[in-house]
Amino acid sequence: MQSEPMQPELRSTVTIGRSRVRETLRRSRARLTLNLDTGRERGDVPGWVLITLMTAGLVIALWAVAGPALTTVFVDAIARVTGQIGG
Repeated sequence: MQSEPMQPELRSTVTIGRSRVRETLRRSRARLTLNLDTGRERGDVPGWVLITLMTAGLVIALWAVAGPALTTVFVDAIARVTGQIGG
């Protein structure tokens, strides 16, 4: 069984698709090689530590200011759901 030759438009589309796949693979391989060659991780560890500590500080400050009010709201809501107080 003999296959029919591809139409020029289809051949062009297939060629462009192959070129894009090759280029994507080439870039991925280059990125991977670069990351492996540097021998160090990407990222800013001290920055993440600072963000974590600042977030914890904000939570503690908000809890100190709004803690009693939030506790009251929570206890009242649970009491209404369980039917201990009418609403």
